[in-house]
Amino acid sequence: MKIVMLGAPGAGKGTQAKMIAAKYSIPHISTGDIFRANIKNGTELGKKAKTYMDQGALVPDELTLELIMDRFKQDDCKNGYVLDGFPRTIPQAEALTKALAAEGDKLDYAVNVEVPDENIVNRMSGRRACLSCGGTYHVVYNPPKSEGVCDACGGGLVLRDDDKPETVAKRLEVYHTQTQPLIEYYAGEKILKEVDGTKDVADVFADITAILA
Repeated sequence: MKIVMLGAPGAGKGTQAKMIAAKYSIPHISTGDIFRANIKNGTELGKKAKTYMDQGALVPDELTLELIMDRFKQDDCKNGYVLDGFPRTIPQAEALTKALAAEGDKLDYAVNVEVPDENIVNRMSGRRACLSCGGTYHVVYNPPKSEGVCDACGGGLVLRDDDKPETVAKRLEVYHTQTQPLIEYYAGEKILKEVDGTKDVADVFADITAILA
């Protein structure tokens, strides 16, 4: 079962990807994790990626795809995987389809977690992060026991810059320009499945598992 997760930043696709991975015993693969693992292990691909990341530059699509295809060859991917955060653009999606086809392989599902922009802005601007231990909360959905204080370590909670409404609006703009066209692309590939991401996390997950059943 080979799945790619789609959805705007803050739609909850990462949460759903982890739940899918746990239920079906397949790895949750994110590009960030792949970069970090390869850099930590000192692989040739990792060294290449690090040169770009150290300069604050984006890792080129070709190298990112090479890292992902290399990850797919590992034993834990034999029953499938959940890909999260790649592809982000049509050229990346086309390159992934081509690279998989060259291996006699293909994706089974592209699951789009659909959430309106205004919900995402409200959802993300309610997030709070602990500066000390990295714990995350939400003022409505997952509030700390004491306002502004982390339950786990007692550290102070803050609204991160990338969760501020104006930043979220910019991220959504980039998403609609670059990434939303993937929905049409995967619809054309006949593997797109859409779920309503405004529901409770458990209900969204139930909808996804009904699709994958």
